[in-house]
Amino acid sequence: MANVAQPAEAPRRTSSVDIIDWRPEDDAFWESTGKRVANRNLWISVPSLLCGFAVWVMWGIITVQMQNLGFPFTQPELFTLAAISGLSGATLRIPASFFIRLSGGRNTVFLTTALLMIPAIGTGIALQDKATPLWAFQLLALLSGIGGGNFACSMSNINTFFPKRQQGTALGINAGLGNFGVTTMQIVIPLVMTTAVFGALGGDAMSLLKPSGTLIGKIPAGTPTYIQNAGFIWLVALVPLAFIGFFGMNNLLPISPNIGSTGAAFFKIILLYAVAMGTAAIGLWLYLPKPTGLGLLNMWIALPLIVVGTLLAMKMVAFGEMKPNLEKQFEIFRDKHTWAMTALYIVTFGSFIGFSNALPLAITVIFGQSHVVDAAGVLKHLPNPNAPSALTYAWIGPFVGALIRPIGGWISDKVGGSIVTQVISIVMVVASVAVGYVMMLAYASATPEQYFFPFLALFILLFAASGIGNGSTFRTIGVIYDRVQAGPVLGWTSAVAAYGAFVAPIVIGEQIRAGTPQYAMYGFAAFYAICLIINWWFYLRRNAYVKNP
Repeated sequence: MANVAQPAEAPRRTSSVDIIDWRPEDDAFWESTGKRVANRNLWISVPSLLCGFAVWVMWGIITVQMQNLGFPFTQPELFTLAAISGLSGATLRIPASFFIRLSGGRNTVFLTTALLMIPAIGTGIALQDKATPLWAFQLLALLSGIGGGNFACSMSNINTFFPKRQQGTALGINAGLGNFGVTTMQIVIPLVMTTAVFGALGGDAMSLLKPSGTLIGKIPAGTPTYIQNAGFIWLVALVPLAFIGFFGMNNLLPISPNIGSTGAAFFKIILLYAVAMGTAAIGLWLYLPKPTGLGLLNMWIALPLIVVGTLLAMKMVAFGEMKPNLEKQFEIFRDKHTWAMTALYIVTFGSFIGFSNALPLAITVIFGQSHVVDAAGVLKHLPNPNAPSALTYAWIGPFVGALIRPIGGWISDKVGGSIVTQVISIVMVVASVAVGYVMMLAYASATPEQYFFPFLALFILLFAASGIGNGSTFRTIGVIYDRVQAGPVLGWTSAVAAYGAFVAPIVIGEQIRAGTPQYAMYGFAAFYAICLIINWWFYLRRNAYVKNP
């Protein structure tokens, strides 16, 4: 009763980091102390999540430069690196969805940020030598998935700090600025590869065999390049961020009631991440073609098996209070809205991260070659001297999508998440069909560069729509679920949508090799159209299950 009589008291703690009294829906409590605590946790979370995104998706840029430097791998082999990191990051989001309740927000954000140092250091070392075997890069791409997994626990954590009326904006800020990790990576990596940022400690340079580029223009062949800086550079931010997270964030015990000691909390995170990484590795081994894997499974069979296998493995290794905690959170799978929102979030975030991963190599392959029909009627792909550099342009779309994401959350707080989702889905259907048509024209042209700027403009429109939709779907989840359920649902939907980082490069890559890149985009448009109907049926029609608004 004391808490009711004194609603504006400071949040009570059991230690300097554990808060046992948290009432964000109480206006007096929120204005006096809750807002300050919530905002501090938010602004520590944002740069940590940004680094997570950067480490997760860095292989899309690294592989382009590996080609330019003459690393002894085929184009399909390099495509597997972005696909592996994409699938790993999505799979790790499944256990990460439940970390906040199991281990606490502060413990989770600190450890998952610190773990990013492993792939960052390993990638820097591996890239110093062209003789590094492919399996070493594939292992590092698998470990880079830690950065993708971090999104689920980060969003679940921030959701618990803010009142419902501000969740769309808060989650939009966390996710939107966190998504800037994609853009930051696409700008920073090409720049830091041009100079010896770390001096003698960073290793020797390699010479470009093919022209490359940065944000500020093309780089000629023969230029000394420090590709290893693509991994090492993230340590500059990760080391201080881990320190700040450990001492500056909080565990909310009403949300995370049985986290135990800090060591026990860390052990649960490492255990469940190891389980998910194991199922991802097995699934990739069964899916990827020889010699990397066995090539036994179709992608559409492998993905559901990995998801189900991860959930079952988590239940098998759970011990002590983990078991009832997981069982309680697994209740979300009995709710039809979990599956509806999962589909809608694939439209938004799945598209954003998938196109971010696929765009650099798509630009390189479609516009980096002249597509000429010889006298025998055979289509040949020759080097294009007027090719645009993927490293110069690929960052623009993710930048727009991340920049506009908080705006999507803010608009959705005002007018309703489902209305915003409906509008952006219509835009994405039209834009996907249009960009597919432009890709078809470019892939049949001896001068594909003439189609590049329409192609880029349409992709920017796709990124903008998906960015706005990211905020709107989060707002809808906040309307449907209570505070305890919303966190796991946010994490789960983000986990499944993150498979877009795996699916999009594979689908687009396969259709490019088949000579029909437009079919990939037409297929995405068909999926978006189906989700239009789902959104209307569940949340917008007159007798919708949850009217929003």
